[in-house]
Amino acid sequence: MAKKKMGLEDLGGFVFSTDKNFDPESLNETEQEESPEPKDQLLEAHYSSKGRAGKKVTVVKGFIGTQEDLNALGKDLKKKCGVGGSVKDGEIIIQGDVRDKVMSYLRELGYKVKRIGG
Repeated sequence: MAKKKMGLEDLGGFVFSTDKNFDPESLNETEQEESPEPKDQLLEAHYSSKGRAGKKVTVVKGFIGTQEDLNALGKDLKKKCGVGGSVKDGEIIIQGDVRDKVMSYLRELGYKVKRIGG
């Protein structure tokens, strides 16, 4: 029978701290930052096929805010364009060259959108 490998989660989330003011209970508190208003954000709409086996995608970069808000915006964009996609590394990836639809929808929501490339 193989030994079970232990991870940092099994040790309580931290191993050692040299900070004299360190409070292990503060690790359980999650700070929830609010997303700025759409009018205060500048998003970039990119068109790319690099690293995607030749498949064309529209990538929206520059979103500032919580992961939940980013996921919700990505879901709305996919639904509005009628295509698939994902949210990874702070970027919204929409399948196909749908930059014009994405940009017009983001402008309806109040975002400032800049067209990057092609």
